[in-house]
Amino acid sequence: MRPARHGLWLLLLWALAACSPPPLYQQQSYVFGTLVEVSVYGVPEAQARQAISAVLARFDDLHRTLHAWQPSELSRLNAALAQGKRTAVSPELAAMLRDAQALSNQTGGLFNPAIGGLIALWGFQADTPQARVPDAGAIRDWVSKHPRMADLHIENDTVWSDNPAVQLDLGGYAKGRALDDAVRILKAQGIQNALVNIGGNVIALGAHGDRPWRVGIQHPRQPGTLATLDLHDGEAIGTSGDYQRFFEVAGRRYSHLIDPRNGWPASAIQSVTVLVAGDRAGTRSDALSKPLFIDGVAQLANHAARLGVADYLAVDAAGKIHVSPAMKARLR
Repeated sequence: MRPARHGLWLLLLWALAACSPPPLYQQQSYVFGTLVEVSVYGVPEAQARQAISAVLARFDDLHRTLHAWQPSELSRLNAALAQGKRTAVSPELAAMLRDAQALSNQTGGLFNPAIGGLIALWGFQADTPQARVPDAGAIRDWVSKHPRMADLHIENDTVWSDNPAVQLDLGGYAKGRALDDAVRILKAQGIQNALVNIGGNVIALGAHGDRPWRVGIQHPRQPGTLATLDLHDGEAIGTSGDYQRFFEVAGRRYSHLIDPRNGWPASAIQSVTVLVAGDRAGTRSDALSKPLFIDGVAQLANHAARLGVADYLAVDAAGKIHVSPAMKARLR
């Protein structure tokens, strides 16, 4: 009888093992000034850890290349631009600058990485934002110089500008680019199912077993989420909000999302989230959320349509939620 019971026990163990779900491995880090989490599903632990390590190493590389106020390839380029000099840059940085130029042109200049000088004036090129509103005259002076991505010239990986006011800050581009790079690296490592979250900018690869990856949209004023939605393979969400980098003076909130038309932080929206699929979904979701945030809710639907963004959710300054029909069908 004992051998029979022992055999039954082994059979039960085998059955339980056969029914157990594939493993989910997650790792967190702190890059781009925010929390990063990479989740990999359905592969052995060693493979998952190797893939995640390669992704986080790439994030560190991008952080060192694109940092706007610490020594980096971008900060060296900015110093040269301020002096009117031509500077050789890496082919990778040249390609990113061309991409950022195209996105800026697509958004009518509302996505404008050339206003790094304004961002610095407001004190947001620092690990901790200053709690001081700049002099209005200094703001007007920066705006009058009209720094634009169109002022940037890129030829054979040499960069220069006719406008010395151009100072590059790719903070509104780097996280999205990192998401796309993460997908490329994960696929090269044989990963078919993963989720990458960089401070609320998220991209999905494959699925979480027999269901899509489920993510939450952060409430801009309260703990927790506004809603959740399922992300399918290749989809990304990008969020721009006034709750991530900001300071308050006399009860008024000033965020890092500055309107290049007047030099002041945009204030008509608390947050906007867009869902994008297809080629370069991460980059586009990151960049295209910025002009929608800056332009406010009055033109939200028309502006989103011009940018080809069908899925969006915005919370205006009064806390009212605005959801596109396509996004409403996706939300839980």
